[in-house]
This record gives sequence, structure tokens and C-alpha cells, in this order.
Amino acid sequence: MARAIFRAYNYHEIRTPILEETQLFARGVGADTDIVTKEMYTFDDHGTSLTLRPENTASVIRAYIEHRLDQRPGVQKLYYLGPMFRRERPQKGRYRQFFQIGAEAIGSESPLVDAEVIEMVVEILQGVGLTGFKLLLNSVGDHNCRPQYVEKLRQELQDKAPGMCGDCQRRAETNPLRVLDCKVEADQPVIDALPSILDSLCDDCRAHFGKVKQFLGDRGIEYEVRPRMVRGLDYYMRTTFEVVHGSLGAQNSVLGGGRYDGLAESLGSKIHSPGIGFSIGEDRLVMSVEGEQTPIPLDLYIAPMGDAALHKAALMARDFRRAGLSVELAEGKLKRAMELANKLGARYTLIVGENEIAAGRYALKNMSTGEQLDLTQDEIAAKLAAARY
Repeated sequence: MARAIFRAYNYHEIRTPILEETQLFARGVGADTDIVTKEMYTFDDHGTSLTLRPENTASVIRAYIEHRLDQRPGVQKLYYLGPMFRRERPQKGRYRQFFQIGAEAIGSESPLVDAEVIEMVVEILQGVGLTGFKLLLNSVGDHNCRPQYVEKLRQELQDKAPGMCGDCQRRAETNPLRVLDCKVEADQPVIDALPSILDSLCDDCRAHFGKVKQFLGDRGIEYEVRPRMVRGLDYYMRTTFEVVHGSLGAQNSVLGGGRYDGLAESLGSKIHSPGIGFSIGEDRLVMSVEGEQTPIPLDLYIAPMGDAALHKAALMARDFRRAGLSVELAEGKLKRAMELANKLGARYTLIVGENEIAAGRYALKNMSTGEQLDLTQDEIAAKLAAARY
């Protein structure tokens, strides 16, 4: 579903290495983020520090710069699917090796691109059958207005941080914005009373955010503005967003994303390359839609009777598969084959014996109704293809 929707929006797949130099993530993600300070799998490789990628945006931007994708026409729309690694406590929907579906649109500062990316996210979630999710939206300003807000936070936290968790006490000094990302329940009343970043946005950021909301409204996409949602990575600026779903309990985030207009420059680009992207936690998404979808049934189970029939049945299985049908080929006794066909949920079974081969007609049984027809191979292919729709 994700691949089909990415294609509709003209996104193309990019594959980056699972291992990258550690400095890439320290510079891109942020040296004081939890990912870098606590959660990365890092090791020495003959004097070079390497890390299993904890996220993929920094890797995509590194590849974008290295291979001069900025020389290509238009906005570069790239998507990825693959494993990431974080050494955090395993819990529901969170694994140390987890999978992400993500995308990056690089080369535009337009709020229209922000809205289109969020629209694409909603299309994917709805396409896989997820219902009841909530889109959360915020703007975290830019290099013009965020420093003043961060300083305001630092002043506010001087008296309040000593009563908060250890992480918040450290972040209040090193990166006050990260305090807003704290998940400790006891700290939430303090965080809720801190100044809102929306009150500190400069005119450009306020106008940008206003247009993003307008474009989402034009599309009929519902959202909730969360002024203290900052996401966990330092490269975000302006638009940030998250999708949450109740089925996941406390760890209820299905995906997150946002704009990162200065990331390319921080990784060495000589050209301004603004971008926006997202990543879906594929494991969490699967858990969210479990039970809401029925598995795709097996189209055909072929039961050959004897060695001679097995050779013919194997060729028939190949031809049916080439026609787009899902096929399982049995070996062994007929009774056992029919029992297994039932357990596998096959829609039809096909019996292939020497008499059937000689006549060129085969017994096709509908497993739900019990109806059995004698048909040629071409008639079987046509009937099964029609029955799928």
C-alpha cells in the first residue's frame, strides 16, 4: 500500500547503508538527544566509529549531498523501507531492531509541500485500514525565533527543573527544548505551564504555519495543534507532526515527522536544501491494524495423484502463478492434501491424476460450497481470476 501511494505522489525508493559513521548522527540528529546519548549501537571499526542507523533522515540527506541529487530537476521525493536500531527498553510496539516506512521531500520550503506530505501520510494510514487515529500538529520556529524561545524556557526552568526527573534536569541546561518531549507523568503539569512556542514565532514562521493549516483544511484533514510537541530530534524546524492511536497504550505514536530546512547545511552541503519528511513505525502500524483485516486467502491448492501427475501439476502451478494466482503444490496422499488445503484456507483445490491429464480436464473443487467442476486448464485460470474480484 505504501509503495502504491508513494508512486502516485511521484516518490522514488532510496536505499542507504545500515551502518554509517557515528558522527553523521551526532551532527544530524543532535548530540544531546536521547537517541545519540543513550540509544545508539556504536562500535569501533579499526579506528573509525560506526553506528547502526537509529533513523534514516540523516542517512538520506548524506546520500543526497554525496551523490549531488540537488542537481536533478524539481523537488527530490525519496522514500525508504527498512530496519533501524535503538538500544532502548523493549516494550509494546518498540523493538531494538524495528522497521520504518519513511519519505523525504527535499528542495522546497513551501507550506504546500508540508500539507502534501501530511496528506500522503493520511492516505497510507487509511489505505491499510487504520481508523480512529489523531493527527497532532505544531510549529517549532526557525533559527530566527527559536533561540529566543529556548532562552525563555531556560529561564523558566531554573526554578522548576530541580523538581523534575533527572533527564529534565540535565536537558534544562544542555537543551531546554527537549524538556517538552519528556514522557514522565509527574512532570507533565510543569511542562503544561511552560510558555508556548506559538507565542514566540516570528512573522515568517507564523505565516508558514498558517498556510499549512489552511492547506490541510482545504483537504478536509482534521488535526489538533499541540504547542508543546517538539519531537525527539534536533534537526526539526517549523512544521512538526505526529499521529497517535489508542490501541498502542502509553507508547501511542504511530509516526512522526517534520521540516528540517537546515539539516543539509549542518551535514556539509554548500547549497540550501530545505526538506520535510516522516517515518512510520511499521511494527506499531501492524499492531494498530491487527484484527481489522482478514488475511488474503490462497487461490488454489493443487493435489497431484502419483509421480507422473506431480510433474504435470508442477508445470500447471507455474502457469497459474504467472497468471497472478497464489498457488500451493502438494505432495503425498490425497486425503492429507485435502486436510491441509482446508487448514491453509484455500478457496479451490485441483486434483491432477493420470486420467485427468489424458482427458485434459481437471477436477476443480470450491472449498466453501463443495461444488466440483471438470474444466480445462485455461477454464480454471479464467474462473479463478474472475473469482478474485
